[in-house]
Amino acid sequence: MTINELYQLYIYSTGICTDTRKITKGCLFFALKGPNFNGNSFSKYAIEQGAIIAIIDEQQFFIEGKTFLANDVLVTLQELAKHHRRQLKCPVISITGSNGKTTTKELAYAVLSLSFKTFCTHGNLNNHIGVPLTLLSIPATAEMVVIELGANHLLENKFLCEIAEPDYGIITNNGMDHLEGYGSIEGVRKGNGEVYEFLKTNNSTAFVSAFQDDLIQQSEGMNRIIYGNYKDAIVWGEALNSFPYLKIKLSFFDGEIFEVQTQLVGKYNIENILAAAAIGVHFKVSKEKIKKAIENYKPANNRSQQQLKDGNSFILDAYNANPSSMKLAIENFKEFPVLNKIAVLGDMAELGEYSASGHELILKQLTTIPLKELWLVGKEFSEAAKKLKPPIPRIKLFIDVDELKKYFQQQKFSGYYFLLKGSRINKLEKMLE
Repeated sequence: MTINELYQLYIYSTGICTDTRKITKGCLFFALKGPNFNGNSFSKYAIEQGAIIAIIDEQQFFIEGKTFLANDVLVTLQELAKHHRRQLKCPVISITGSNGKTTTKELAYAVLSLSFKTFCTHGNLNNHIGVPLTLLSIPATAEMVVIELGANHLLENKFLCEIAEPDYGIITNNGMDHLEGYGSIEGVRKGNGEVYEFLKTNNSTAFVSAFQDDLIQQSEGMNRIIYGNYKDAIVWGEALNSFPYLKIKLSFFDGEIFEVQTQLVGKYNIENILAAAAIGVHFKVSKEKIKKAIENYKPANNRSQQQLKDGNSFILDAYNANPSSMKLAIENFKEFPVLNKIAVLGDMAELGEYSASGHELILKQLTTIPLKELWLVGKEFSEAAKKLKPPIPRIKLFIDVDELKKYFQQQKFSGYYFLLKGSRINKLEKMLE
């Protein structure tokens, strides 16, 4: 069976499934493998549950007329996704970067959805498996696609671009993320820059942030649309207020100005907002709709959101963290005009040889911020705190979030503001459960 023949089955199927717990009648089952499972062994069950065919790559599980024996199931999934992408007759916008890519994706989706039938990446389906699954979830009737690309090694963004074939792209910024995989900040720039290289090669267009000097430089000589404070910018903006939520002034290239009251926390979200606004302007979404979409967008999934509980306010930005994003979160927290502030910070993962210095850097930054208390979760922050001279006053160390939660539930705080920031491994949101 060729990819084209498989694609004909896909067109008449109810969709793609990789988990037999979520089988829908009439779907295609892809028997993916992982460290602790082999999807091939579930292929017969998937067919019994209603899958019209199972794509496998081990001969022993072959069933005549019910399975497609591929050389590699994952590669077949990726090839099918690429084939489907080429059938789509709408713009595809890819978003990658060290920080803010998910918020930018969701804001762009919110803006475009008011004028177009728009589809975007759901959750964190942004890797070599997630991108194909995202593409294969897009119907032929789509008018706009916003897709998130997530990478942590060189050549991964290049590979994802070859599958998604974006017409437009955004690199939100280059920061100190995934240093374990990229090796250095230069590795991060090179890895994210693979998106620009794809766009250049295909004469496609980048949306570029004027706040990021390195991106302005990287994008020279290619088709680009600039947002931010720059001479040729399509839209720019500034913060009018950042407490408790961000309020900004949006200025457009034609002289129109709008005040936008968001439900986002942090000035660092200005760039994410401007990126979405720039996309909207380029695709001729009205400025009124752009304003409405941004104001109505409510963050979730532990990203730049504020929760109120038991008389306290919690800035929950705990989906992920690296030294760049944590520095920005702390700077924003510093500006809050309140006295009772407690920072709750969890270890930053995937920093490799930069882990010790990265955690020490954050602690040195905290010495300049007036906090009632500082709570640190995890081994890396604990080790860094022990090295700091002079030590930070009013500091508490916790092995993990369970120990943190137990301590927090024993206290009687009221009228406090808490910043929760850390990598996904910490699951700091459990403190509030």
